[in-house]
Amino acid sequence: MSLSVSLTHRLGDFTLEAAFDAPKGLTVLYGPSGSGKTTLINAVAGLLRPDRATIRVAGEVLCDTARGIWLPPHRRRIGYIFQDARLFPHLSVKHNLRYGRWFAPKSHPPARMDDIVDMLGIGHLLDRRPASLSGGERQRVAIGRALLAAPRMILADEPLAALDEARKQEILPYFERLRDELSIPILYVSHAPSEVARLATTVVALENGKVLSVGAAAQVLGDPRVTPMGARAAGAVIETRIAGHDSDGLTELALGDLRLWVPRVSGDLGAPLRVHVEAQDVMIATRRPEGISALNILPVKIRDIRIGQGPGALVQLSAGESVLLARVTRRSINTLGLTAGQDVYAVLKAVSVAKENIAGKNAP
Repeated sequence: MSLSVSLTHRLGDFTLEAAFDAPKGLTVLYGPSGSGKTTLINAVAGLLRPDRATIRVAGEVLCDTARGIWLPPHRRRIGYIFQDARLFPHLSVKHNLRYGRWFAPKSHPPARMDDIVDMLGIGHLLDRRPASLSGGERQRVAIGRALLAAPRMILADEPLAALDEARKQEILPYFERLRDELSIPILYVSHAPSEVARLATTVVALENGKVLSVGAAAQVLGDPRVTPMGARAAGAVIETRIAGHDSDGLTELALGDLRLWVPRVSGDLGAPLRVHVEAQDVMIATRRPEGISALNILPVKIRDIRIGQGPGALVQLSAGESVLLARVTRRSINTLGLTAGQDVYAVLKAVSVAKENIAGKNAP
């Protein structure tokens, strides 16, 4: 299944113009507040009537303004997960989940409730009311309710924004499972770079109502010219495999022929991992440095340099088949004489890569 969107909508002085295809997997609408993410997702859900739009899911038309087609929300078979779980406070977890089943069409029966409960680890919560649950538990119940409606796609509007860091780390693995195990598209709104890097199969970068770029997470996040959240939030995604676990608490990752050390992560040898490396943590050296504490010194080639309007610059680096970004000053660019095509070294402290920036690689 896939989602296809072509949409134009005006709200006061703001105009949203977006066109993209979202394949199976998890597509993130990524951009700052006010870029049009929620407007777009609400148009897909049918909660907003766009001025002009064509929206299709799995080939079925949900909206085509030119032909006068507009399916109401309850006929779109879409599971919507909000920032706040929006559970019925007077119902138990079990009955909140059963409410989701009520929307499943007879022609598309939902998954077994026991299977959803087991996947989300909420069996011990079934007799409790929402008020007695943590924020992470409420979101897991909201995910289960959406799945039990037998949706043909899932919409998630910044579902982790209201959670603290610990609860976010609790919920992220469940979205990874949805991404890897469901055969339906998931459209996920976020402005958190690490969240996007960890979850996204596809990224739609938005700014001021316009689509800046659409593509795989590594492609979009590794482009120094696509920074909807600003250069300070820039960072690249690299695909690695576990090469070893050392006795001093570090894990060795294989990046093609290169090696990268990070704080110990769980996983078997050879297991694929996706790593988000923030541009502000990468330094550049024109000669291989010696006598420094940083463990990761990678031979790389400069692919592109983007000079910002202020004192900063983003440098795109080829590291084997992967791409890194380094955030440096314009003065450093000039002092070191950095140019595209130059062979240099990327320097990265092992402890700079936080555990929350490392996750199992999504299925293709």
